[in-house]
Amino acid sequence: MNDFNNEPLLELRRAPVRARLTETMAELRLPWRVPVIIGGECRDEPTFASTDPGAPDRVVAQVTAATEHDVDAAVHAAAQAAPAWEDKGAHARAAILSRAAGELRSRRHLLAALAVRECGKPWHEADADVCEAIDFLEYYALQAIALAGSNGLVQLPGERNTLRYAARGVVAVVGPWNFPLAIPAGMVAAGLATGNGVVLKPAEQSPACALAVVEAFHAAGVPPAALNLLPGEGDVGAALVAHPGVHTIAFTGSGAVGLSILKTAAELAPGQRHLKRVVAEMGGKNCVIVDADADLDDVVPALVYSAFGFAGQKCSAAARALVHHRIKDTLMERLHGAVDQLLIDQADRFGVDVPPVIEQSARDRINGFIHTAHEQGARVHQPGTAPLHGHFVAPAVIDGLPVGSRVTEEEIFGPVLAVEAVESIEEACEIVAGQPFALTGGLFSRDPATVDRVSRLLPVGNLYVNRHITGAMVARQPFGGNRLSGTGAKAGGADYLLQFVEPRVVTEDTMRHGLVV
Repeated sequence: MNDFNNEPLLELRRAPVRARLTETMAELRLPWRVPVIIGGECRDEPTFASTDPGAPDRVVAQVTAATEHDVDAAVHAAAQAAPAWEDKGAHARAAILSRAAGELRSRRHLLAALAVRECGKPWHEADADVCEAIDFLEYYALQAIALAGSNGLVQLPGERNTLRYAARGVVAVVGPWNFPLAIPAGMVAAGLATGNGVVLKPAEQSPACALAVVEAFHAAGVPPAALNLLPGEGDVGAALVAHPGVHTIAFTGSGAVGLSILKTAAELAPGQRHLKRVVAEMGGKNCVIVDADADLDDVVPALVYSAFGFAGQKCSAAARALVHHRIKDTLMERLHGAVDQLLIDQADRFGVDVPPVIEQSARDRINGFIHTAHEQGARVHQPGTAPLHGHFVAPAVIDGLPVGSRVTEEEIFGPVLAVEAVESIEEACEIVAGQPFALTGGLFSRDPATVDRVSRLLPVGNLYVNRHITGAMVARQPFGGNRLSGTGAKAGGADYLLQFVEPRVVTEDTMRHGLVV
């Protein structure tokens, strides 16, 4: 939209900016207390904690886990608040969302520091997370106004046709930990912008970030009962998804959980008089295709960042490179040299490339894939020494895997890149098309005809050409996958809000033959 501009990133190359962030980190008072929040009332009885992935003995938040009773109460509160919230109208709701964006903007440094501590996000990634959260709020506010003003129906003499979009009711938001501010904020904002009541269940690894998001919405004027917070583990999310009072489920996370949500949502619970709608983004196994004419000066840094930035913990991260056989050896030599220079360290160190992964179980799972590669006789290039304290995995470039290896087929969600030689672009496209996932993809080629052909052949939701494949920007690169990577809704796009409303058409005969008074 013409009135929308993405929030500018901080210039971390400037010493005063880095100093401000360092000061904010020193001022961050831990641990936070994260309560259950229902209808504006808090229950603060901590039962579990979130910790710093780089220093697991540092407690970031003491958290109260929601109960089944809390789930029922939160859904009821959201349902009760929704009609009045919808009646405010799109312009009033948009103004409140814009104020919430201002709240996030005013706490920008604090929120970034919190993401560094709670999720191990390097400073530049944490700041980008805050910016994307702001973008979602501002963009969906404008989109809500546009949606309310749309009609587009054919009109004939003597007939008036009107189309309006009504809120569906209660939106259950189940958020991820890897974008602990942006993605929950975006899903919540979409539900609120369209007049729904919302219940947020954040990832158990990032409850403090979720609390900060909820506080911003409430401070901006969202009615307390219209947005409720239910911290907890998977059982809380499962109970929320299964609740008959939920109308829409917005989820970002693993494929296994996403498929479970889709299955649960398809079942009609006793007393349920509606079909649940699921908006799901479930990750992938993203491939970058490198043609023989590619400029390796562009390929190498883009591929390294796509695979190893934030330790590969992005659903859009590169996991597999399909390289034309004529340039593969040259690319591998340069790729190894670039990976050798990556800085593996704590997330709060400026300039760090590979921070810790989120938790011990993630580290064990990723190392298990690397061990499998060794067992299968692959060449594993894993330079550098990861810090002993924290959940670190050194980046690995793997070559020579057998066809069908689980390392090339399964989602790893860590700093592991498998490289394969292909005879042609057509072979690479066949490999990608044969995958069950279709989230992001990349292509490096100087031939416009190749770019056009590949863009038509690949089923991915987002294809990036001659650049890195992560970092989709709101309103510029609407984001979402196909096949087993998601339900196809594009977050940050013009059609995203349609997932949270139901269309209603009124047709009126205007050729009246008299009025009843």
